[in-house]
Amino acid sequence: MSKPAMSKPALRAELRAARDGFVMDMAPGDRVRFETAAADRLMRIVGSARSIAFYIALGSEMGCGAAIEAAVGRGLVVALPHVDSRDAPMRFLRWAPGESLEPGWRGLLQPGAESVPVRPDLVVCPLLGFDPNLNRIGQGAGFYDRALAALPDVKKIGWGWSIQQRAAIGCDPWDVPLDAVVTEAGVIGGAGL
Repeated sequence: MSKPAMSKPALRAELRAARDGFVMDMAPGDRVRFETAAADRLMRIVGSARSIAFYIALGSEMGCGAAIEAAVGRGLVVALPHVDSRDAPMRFLRWAPGESLEPGWRGLLQPGAESVPVRPDLVVCPLLGFDPNLNRIGQGAGFYDRALAALPDVKKIGWGWSIQQRAAIGCDPWDVPLDAVVTEAGVIGGAGL
């Protein structure tokens, strides 16, 4: 008899715990080294993108700092998500390192509401888990799925630790698959980017 599929809340809890443990077990300096390696991998697959949306990591999420610096170094426009409330759509607003950020919905650090809107060519998506078919599970609020559905031509890159990969992630009809996932260990997918 096969084991029943884990519920999404249970899977999220398991993935958070695995991610937290993975980061806590890193040796000093590993996190910066791993995030820099992931940034190098990302820069190899950005193609002709002129603008990239990143995010400011919370807790044990893989950080985007090295990737943001690499993008700025290439002259790319950087944007970050801005969320006003659970019911409002997420927007991507222009931001550069050194500019101020303000706390948003659930502690998300984001550019001020008056910042310039950006329609990114590529979106780096946080995730709790992913699978080899490039399905993603996030925090559960649906902000990224709604934003990506509204940007059908955008390249969608998952960004996380290799420990977050699972054999399969159950999908709902509204879940938007990724084009690739970049981790500290490599790139999954990405053909045709």
